[in-house]
Amino acid sequence: MHSHLCVNFNLKVRNQVISMDHILWKINQFFYNHYSLAVLDEKKGRWIVKPESKNIAYLKAENANGRHILIKPDPQIDPYYLLVDDLNKNQLNKHHKSSANIYKYGRMVVETSPDNYQIWIHSSRALSLKEKRYWLEKLHSDPGADPNNRWGRCPGFRNRKQKHRTSSGRYPLAKLIWVDWKNKANIPEKRLTSRKKYIFSHQPRGGVCHKDNLTRAHYENADESATDFAYALALCRRGYNLTEILQRIMTERQNWENHTGPEKKENYLKRTITKAWKIVAQN
Repeated sequence: MHSHLCVNFNLKVRNQVISMDHILWKINQFFYNHYSLAVLDEKKGRWIVKPESKNIAYLKAENANGRHILIKPDPQIDPYYLLVDDLNKNQLNKHHKSSANIYKYGRMVVETSPDNYQIWIHSSRALSLKEKRYWLEKLHSDPGADPNNRWGRCPGFRNRKQKHRTSSGRYPLAKLIWVDWKNKANIPEKRLTSRKKYIFSHQPRGGVCHKDNLTRAHYENADESATDFAYALALCRRGYNLTEILQRIMTERQNWENHTGPEKKENYLKRTITKAWKIVAQN
């Protein structure tokens, strides 16, 4: 058994709340002090914040204002980490625990909403993007979550997706369930000779969305602007130009009560698409 090398970590231990400093310390051990935090605004985009104690109050305030707090290993170690997204409890138990119901080596498990999980796997060897995509498919990760520059949800902050909002107006807290920074996962080497083309997008709703059948409906959100932005990101990543994206959103969006008049619509869409292009260009 290796449980003494890991931390079965919930946000409450012996009725005492674990501080955000403590959470960041554990994450720091897992990523060897090479990771970044980011604030994501679904309309304005994403900006990087250093994972330091002095920034916790700022991050909490941004989170309280409806923004998402994300986490990612730095580029120099990113090939050694794999993020498996959108898993239920059965998938968690089947692929990430041993027969003794102990978590396998090199995992950091985050419950992003009730019974929904993201798992970071620390590999003992570097993985190419092609290999990552292969293993993510095998592990039934969200097909819309491409591993290229992939961010996960940071534990200790609220999941501000509208679909998770309760009737009382509360949002679920992302919880650090387990972290093992002492061991690494031995992921088998895989020779990938298939010419199968993997096409991923910016977190679509539902299944895999290929270029020829991608629609705005895959990114449906309670906020029309957030839907436009997510759809624009996906189209940018597939190589559509500004005019093509503008025309598609203009055609597919039904509710324009906040942007009356052709000129206002066009100016709004150009701003949205330009922001999306900036994010894609940085990745």
